[in-house]
Amino acid sequence: MYEILNAVYPYITGLYTLPWILVGFLLTIIIAQITSRKKIDTLMKKIGLILLYFFIPVLIFRIFLNTDFGAQQIEFALIVSIIVILMYLLAYTYARITVKKLDLKGPKKQLYLNTALTNQGRSSAFIGGALLTSTWSVEAAIYIALVGIGLFAVIPYILSYIHKKESHQQKKAENVKGLPWYLKLYPWYLISFVVAGIALHSFTGQNSLTLLGENTNTLLKFYTAITIPAALYYVGASIHPSDLKKTELKKLFGFEKAGENEDHWLWVRKMFFLASLLTPLLTLAFIGPIFFLGYIPNAWFAVIIINSILPITSTNMFLIPYGIDKKSTAHVVTWTTLICVPIVVALIMLLGIYIP
Repeated sequence: MYEILNAVYPYITGLYTLPWILVGFLLTIIIAQITSRKKIDTLMKKIGLILLYFFIPVLIFRIFLNTDFGAQQIEFALIVSIIVILMYLLAYTYARITVKKLDLKGPKKQLYLNTALTNQGRSSAFIGGALLTSTWSVEAAIYIALVGIGLFAVIPYILSYIHKKESHQQKKAENVKGLPWYLKLYPWYLISFVVAGIALHSFTGQNSLTLLGENTNTLLKFYTAITIPAALYYVGASIHPSDLKKTELKKLFGFEKAGENEDHWLWVRKMFFLASLLTPLLTLAFIGPIFFLGYIPNAWFAVIIINSILPITSTNMFLIPYGIDKKSTAHVVTWTTLICVPIVVALIMLLGIYIP
């Protein structure tokens, strides 16, 4: 059995994992002919939580179990923290400018601000997780852990504060239904696997994976390797075929008027532009000169650039109770996934060849 697992392992890692997005998309279309799409989406949410809790943390644990978390990794964590903060500041600034340009006022203004800010969160745990099986795995794991804190701890707190303040000012009795406890817990749960891996590695003072024994090590590697194709299948299954019409694409880029939905598509267009073009370009302008002057390692540059152009994460849908627009979020998640994933694949290939 262990020989079979070792033989299969190379084919569920690296770029071999990326076609699972297409598999998830096509297989879901076939299953939808038998059952309703609503039931599929409900099931996929549960599968997403299983991946978040029982697969991604274990993969991160395995990576850090065999990694020296020294000064260089700490420096990278600080740089990533700064970049993530700058990304959200960019989103907020861009949203403020857009609000003035579109002359949005009152609740509609705040709804756009909340939605634009939240949708700067990227799919690091899922699509970006493909990097966990690359030569930049440690840096990718650090990035995922820090983005997890931002997505499930910092942003919900900010949105909750804004929403409660608005409700008080408008003298409404409504309460914000907070994130479920399992999502509030998640960033700290994820960090605990990082800490456990580092602590065990420090305690043993050697290649910790060899202490598990050859067979246990094989099982752990195979189990954690399944994470990425499973996560990418989830991403593909989350794409709705109804969003892939040619008319929808024209509406996204403003080539066709959307009638009474024109305001909606304008919002989607603005957020799509921010996530897919403006943020990656400004990130490159910030980190590129530092890299080309030789001040940061290749892995840092690769992980930061790839994460800057990742699609918006579908887990933002969990934040709808905090006062973000559901329809705009769903569309911008779909279209950034469809357009950014091929770019991410190309970047992984090119950067892996030229700056390994």
